[in-house]
Amino acid sequence: MASSKATTVSAYLKELPADRRKTISAVRDIVVKHLPNGYEETMGWGMITYAIPIAEYPDTYNGQPLRIAGLAAQKNNCSLYLMGPAGDPKLHAWLAAEFKKRGKKFDMGKSCLRFKTADDLPLDVIGRVVAKVTPSEYIEFYEASRGMTRART
Repeated sequence: MASSKATTVSAYLKELPADRRKTISAVRDIVVKHLPNGYEETMGWGMITYAIPIAEYPDTYNGQPLRIAGLAAQKNNCSLYLMGPAGDPKLHAWLAAEFKKRGKKFDMGKSCLRFKTADDLPLDVIGRVVAKVTPSEYIEFYEASRGMTRART
């Protein structure tokens, strides 16, 4: 995985070649437009990330913000990491079906959706999948996956 040492999103975008900058910017615009309130865009793990700030949810296993998505230009392609479909088989199946309906290649590993250009993605579907998981839903999923219980007030 290609990793950046940029500390801001604008610095990350500036270091990309023009074609990759155009692709990443187009996908980023969709993600930001549809990102539920409570997530923030930042840099982490050498890529643009979308996460619940550590100040809002500090109980992560690694002390890092709880990331719902990431966006990166890799050596051979671009990647959109989507933790929602990675942890929810129904959401993953829905995403795959939406790609198929639009005649787009669905090239996704566990969480990594690979693409060369923004045209490879059904951007409306990307917006919808990003919007589907609120921070509270993601925290609930995260805690259940780690066997954590939360005190409810």
